[in-house]
Amino acid sequence: PWGLGPGQSSLRFLKARPLACGRAMKGLAVTAALGPKSLIQIIAKHRWSSLRDAVVLTGIMVFAVLVARHYDIFSFFAALADPTRAITPAEAVVLAALFVGCVYAFISRRIYEERCDETYHKQLASEVSELRALAMQDSLTRLPNRRALLAALDTATRNCACENRRHAFFLLDLNHFKSVNDCYGHAAGDNVLKVIVERFRRAARPSYVLARLGGAEFAVLSYAVDRRAAEAIGRRFIAALEHDISCGEHHHSLGVAIGAALMPDDGTTTETLMRQADLAMYRAKKCAQSTVTFFDPKIDTLKVVHSS
Repeated sequence: PWGLGPGQSSLRFLKARPLACGRAMKGLAVTAALGPKSLIQIIAKHRWSSLRDAVVLTGIMVFAVLVARHYDIFSFFAALADPTRAITPAEAVVLAALFVGCVYAFISRRIYEERCDETYHKQLASEVSELRALAMQDSLTRLPNRRALLAALDTATRNCACENRRHAFFLLDLNHFKSVNDCYGHAAGDNVLKVIVERFRRAARPSYVLARLGGAEFAVLSYAVDRRAAEAIGRRFIAALEHDISCGEHHHSLGVAIGAALMPDDGTTTETLMRQADLAMYRAKKCAQSTVTFFDPKIDTLKVVHSS
């Protein structure tokens, strides 16, 4: 969502917005540092607030000049204390109008600043949400990445025992994808990956977590399924690559090796499920054709013992 190009993040607002606006006004030193040209540009950018402040200051100065013309400044307070001195109706009207204008300018200025602060906080929250989304997303395919998958797996393993339901976890590795990159370049490989992802999206259900782990490796987390349903899910992803992938003038025939592990039968932690599905996937890679292989504790455990 969170109108950006691939792998980009709109951080201009965060860089341009000062962290503490009040610290920017430190008297004439700031004005001297900005220079006349920069100061004029700032005033032109905020012309309405600058006009309101100018009106307030001008009104105060006019009032001070009028007082100075009628009274000796040094004896001004003594003259005001004179009980015989009274404010005429005309003076009262002028002073009341000046007071109302100053109050209006002050309140409108505060409201304006409050609205600016609200806008700033909303944009800041939007930026943070956007960055979080990008951190959990693969930049090429827009699928959830490894971090998002691990978070979903952690949640599923914690809730699995409480909900008394089985889930299925799949690791998918594309067959012969390396030859596409070697023969036609990485740009062609990226285009092939995008086509494959669209096919995988159609094979998956909205409730599935379909993620790209990197390179030609993907993962799927399916909720509330037994072994038979998990086998059907694996076959759907295999069927998604039955037809050749056309990119430009070239046609590519690819397959997929799928390793599956059931939760909680094959593991109750994220690390265990990742390892079991990985072992099953390597058995599937040995097959000449696309296949889905489930973790077998007898075969895969024996393989680990021999390797060690």
